[in-house]
Amino acid sequence: MKAIRFLMVALLVCISVSCSDRAPTAPAAPELAAPNASLIGGLLGPTGLLKCSALPAASTTQTIGPAGGSITVGPHILRIPSGALAQPTTITGTLDTGRGVNGIRFAPEGLRFDRSASLTMSYANCSLLGKLLPKRIAYTNNLLGILSYLLSVDNLLGKKVTGQVNHFSEYVIAW
Repeated sequence: MKAIRFLMVALLVCISVSCSDRAPTAPAAPELAAPNASLIGGLLGPTGLLKCSALPAASTTQTIGPAGGSITVGPHILRIPSGALAQPTTITGTLDTGRGVNGIRFAPEGLRFDRSASLTMSYANCSLLGKLLPKRIAYTNNLLGILSYLLSVDNLLGKKVTGQVNHFSEYVIAW
């Protein structure tokens, strides 16, 4: 039992060291930006997007107001806390299917929250062979180039990762 507790603490420390907590902004140039360097990525080799089998197409549109709420799109859930939005906002989440990743795009693109929302993404349909490193959510461009990583916590047993979202764009699961 102590060994399991030690492993969980070590994973949480690794996650907190390896994730960026800065809110990304729109890229200044159309070229691909390099991913943020991290202790884990730097020591253990390159990081990348988790390879996944295609999920069925799904899209959800819902209006969320100042009281907050949640939106479920396929196996992923966006939770918007109370006070994150100043007025009712129509939000659409669409799964990115057919590109070999678990991705989701939210609109209206660029929408910013007054308080961080949380995005929980499932990777139950993904290949984990050789990828024992903690998973995290990456902010990407349309070509799936990693722009930055969200502050994320990986639930290895539940095969889900949760990250803090401060604005809308496209997000995918990375390792």
